[in-house]
Amino acid sequence: MAAADANRIDRGDLEVIDTIDGLDEAIGRLAAGEGPVAIDTERASGYRYSDRAYLVQIFRRGSGTMLLDPIPFGTLAPIAEVIADEEWILHAATQDIPCMREIDLHPKRLFDTELASRLLGKSHVGLGAVVEELLGIELAKAHSADDWSQRPLPESWLAYAALDVEHLVDVRDLLAAELLEANKAEWAAEEFDDILGRSFEQDRSERWRRLSGLHALRSPRQLAVARELWRARDAYAQETDIAPGRLVPDRALTAAARMLPRTKAQLAASKEFTGRASRSELDRWWAAIELGRETTDLPPRSLNDPDRLPPPKAWAAKNPAADARLKVARPAVAEIAETISMPTENLLTPSFLRRAAWEPAGLTTDALARQLRDLGARQWQTSLTAPVIATAFVEADQAVQDSLPSDG
Repeated sequence: MAAADANRIDRGDLEVIDTIDGLDEAIGRLAAGEGPVAIDTERASGYRYSDRAYLVQIFRRGSGTMLLDPIPFGTLAPIAEVIADEEWILHAATQDIPCMREIDLHPKRLFDTELASRLLGKSHVGLGAVVEELLGIELAKAHSADDWSQRPLPESWLAYAALDVEHLVDVRDLLAAELLEANKAEWAAEEFDDILGRSFEQDRSERWRRLSGLHALRSPRQLAVARELWRARDAYAQETDIAPGRLVPDRALTAAARMLPRTKAQLAASKEFTGRASRSELDRWWAAIELGRETTDLPPRSLNDPDRLPPPKAWAAKNPAADARLKVARPAVAEIAETISMPTENLLTPSFLRRAAWEPAGLTTDALARQLRDLGARQWQTSLTAPVIATAFVEADQAVQDSLPSDG
C-alpha cells in the first residue's frame, strides 16, 4: 500500500500562517466550515527545553487545512473563540493539550481518536495504524522527531503535518459509530471529559531522581552532587531553551557524581563527562559539584512518601492480607477487560486497584466504588469493576482467615 499523497485532500496551499492578515483569513475560513474541528501540534521536545507548540494544524470540513505558527502571535485565542462550541478532535490529546493551553486553545468538547481506539480494544492505536485500518490510507511518519522550532519549515514537513489532521474527522466518525455499536460511547464521553478536567502541571522538585544511572550512586553525597548537577543543567536549559540532554546527557551527570572529582581539572579530564556544554560551561558544573559536596541537605536514597506503596512483590511479607486481595482481584479485573475487549489499564488504572487492595475503604461495592472514584476512576469504570473487586476482596480475606491457626 502506498503512502498517502500529500495532495490527496484539497488544502489550498501549504503556507504557514504567521501574520495577522493570515490569521484573520483563517478565522473566516473556520467560521465558514461545519462540524467538528481536527487539531494537532508539533513540538521540539528533543531539541528545546520548553514543550511549546511550534506549529498548530487545523482541519474542518468546508474550511480546509490551516497550518499556524503560534510563535509570532503568542496566543491563538481568536481561533479558539470561533470554534469554542465545536467538538475538537485530537489523537492522544494528553500530549497536545498542555502546549495548546499555553497559547489559549481550550477545548470544551473533545474526541480523542487514540483513546477511543483503546476503548475499542484495537491492537495498534498510533495515528498511522488507525488511519490505515479504518481508511486504508498509509501515512508516512518521517518527521515526528524533527526540530519543529527551526524556520522556515521545509515543505515536506508541512505536508506531513497537514496529513496528521486531514483524516481525523473521517476517523472520528468511524470510531464514534464503533463506540455506539459496542455500547461504549458513554464510557468514551466520560474519559474525554476527564482529560479536559486535568491540570497537567508537574512538580519538578524531585525530577532529578529520574536521571539515568542514578541507581549506581551509593552514597548520599553522590546523590547530593547528582541533584545539584541536575538543577544546574535544568536552569541552564531553561535559560537557553535547549533540551537538557543536548547540553550534558544524563549519563555524564551521574558519572561525575559517581566520581566525585576533587578539582575542576579532574572533572575536565574525565572522558565520561561529555556533552556539547560539558566544557564550555565547566565553571557552572564545577560550582554545582562543590555545592553538592558541601551541602548538609543530603537526600535519602528514596523518597519517604507515606502514600507510596511498596512494590507488590514485597506485599506478602509486609501486608499479607493486601497481597491476597490483590492476587484475587487483579485477574478478576483482567477478565472483565478481556470480556469487553479493552486493555486492563483502560478499564481501571492499576495503581487504583493496588491502593484499594492495600487499604480498602470497606468490603462493599458502594464503599469500594467511592474509594476508586476518590482516587480518580470514572463512573463507568467503578460500575464495572467495584462489584467484582468487592467479591474478590471478601474471598481473599476469608481465605486469609481460614489459613490462620484456630484457637482450639
